[in-house]
Amino acid sequence: MQPPQNPGPPYPPTFGQTPRPNWFRRASPASRAAVILGSITLSILLLCCTGTAIVGALTGEPESTKTGTAAEEPQQPILAAPGEPTEETPGQEVSPVAAPSTAPSSTPSTAPSSAAAAPVVKVTTATERATIRYGERTVKDSSLAEGKRVVRTRGVNGVRTLTYQVTTTDGVQTSKKLVTSVVTKKPVTQVVAVGTKKPQSSKCDPNYSGCVPIASDVDCAGGSGNGPAYVSGPIRVIGDDIYDLDRDGDGTACD
Repeated sequence: MQPPQNPGPPYPPTFGQTPRPNWFRRASPASRAAVILGSITLSILLLCCTGTAIVGALTGEPESTKTGTAAEEPQQPILAAPGEPTEETPGQEVSPVAAPSTAPSSTPSTAPSSAAAAPVVKVTTATERATIRYGERTVKDSSLAEGKRVVRTRGVNGVRTLTYQVTTTDGVQTSKKLVTSVVTKKPVTQVVAVGTKKPQSSKCDPNYSGCVPIASDVDCAGGSGNGPAYVSGPIRVIGDDIYDLDRDGDGTACD
């Protein structure tokens, strides 16, 4: 590659002035060689970077274009993935970059308005009274006609007091448990007398009030009659005076 030619000053020299040589001609041979080598190196770098960019565009992997030397390029901050160590270039500070938070935002959950409230449970004590039916007892009574019943002692019902433990849930009874059972009034047993006396055949004449024996003839005791049966007065005649005991007819015999 030939060194660039100096086109000279942008304007023609003024009449009467001698043109001055350019800076490349005034430079020493070593400076000229350095400029030529720098130009060649810069051209090679530009060709390499341009080729790399073209290849990356064709393969789908774009590469960052590098110009100049590594020392001349500004250092870019290194982004590190969460949990991975970062490499630092000596003399360069790496700014910490916060990793994007992937945790879902926690929003306070509101309780549903239709949530069922806790059931209201109440335990109370209830008292009830129950009737105790009286019993009955029978006794035999020989003074009463057979089969006749007479109440000697009237029966009375008793009272039993029951105490329960009642549990309600939301006003509805769910359980009922008996706690105590006490007899607060004892019942009275009813006593009934039953007659056992057997009926006897009557030996008195039904025409008289008072027992006048039934016989072939009855006379007043102490009289002149000869019997065979006698009766002591006074006797009231309530029917026919078949034995002629009422001689004066006043209704009373043997007076």
